[in-house]
Amino acid sequence: MSKILEVVKASAGYENELILRDVNFAVNDFDFIGVIGPNGGGKTTLLKLILGELKPNKGSVNLFPLVENETTFGYLPQVFNFDKKFPITVMEVTLSGLLGRKGIIGRYNSQDRRMAEEMLSRMGIENLKNKAIGELSGGQMQRVFLSRALISHPRLLILDEPNTFVDNRFEKELYVLLKDLNKEMAIIMVSHDLGTITTHVKTIACVNRQLHYHPSNLITSEQLAAYDCPIQIIAHGPVPHTVLPKH
Repeated sequence: MSKILEVVKASAGYENELILRDVNFAVNDFDFIGVIGPNGGGKTTLLKLILGELKPNKGSVNLFPLVENETTFGYLPQVFNFDKKFPITVMEVTLSGLLGRKGIIGRYNSQDRRMAEEMLSRMGIENLKNKAIGELSGGQMQRVFLSRALISHPRLLILDEPNTFVDNRFEKELYVLLKDLNKEMAIIMVSHDLGTITTHVKTIACVNRQLHYHPSNLITSEQLAAYDCPIQIIAHGPVPHTVLPKH
């Protein structure tokens, strides 16, 4: 198992506000990391650091490609940030995941289109390829953007609140799909759904200005304390129960 990236003693923020400080974090092949934390705690800032959209004020973010020009990241943003009125089809959105290789003026060839069709087929939406993206449901749109994130065959898939604005059926199918994808690549998933995320991820990173990494998928009292407020977790299992910290 090889290391994909490493964040070393990194601090980052915006203008005069420091959001993250002294973050140490590594991702290896086939990791499945759930990122949790309160609003404003730095989850989005961490993603921007990893994706290279934000430079650290100090420290470093190091990538370890296996081959030259390797596609390191596939990124699924929060769908509600997308302009549904933008005139683009499902096929065009999926193909846009190759822009990193093709460049803005590069043309897509028959092999690219075949790859896109295969990805849409894997997501179960090949029949929607000529449909305008704004006509889709939340679940269908998530599948399209997931196809876009995966078409370049990344080593690491990054998901930002993937279950936002989708129905329960798609949410269940999504986690089955992610389990299968994790056999091919590492996954980082940001989520507020603590009860669900712990069922599917392998390890947890709790982000609240600092990053606390836990090499298991168990919610601990330390993680609860990082929220700095009382939260309630519904634990599902042989005997469903409520976990409530002292407050």
